[in-house]
Amino acid sequence: MKIKILTMVIALAALAAGCTNTMRGAGQDIERGGEKIQQKAG
Repeated sequence: MKIKILTMVIALAALAAGCTNTMRGAGQDIERGGEKIQQKAG
């Protein structure tokens, strides 16, 4: 039983770490897009 819970905790931690990196990358892409729009407008 303890091994099953430990496995689930590790899997959730890995998933959370992956989501954090994905969201960071998406934020950087959006920021770059906004900078390009500002350059074109200015």
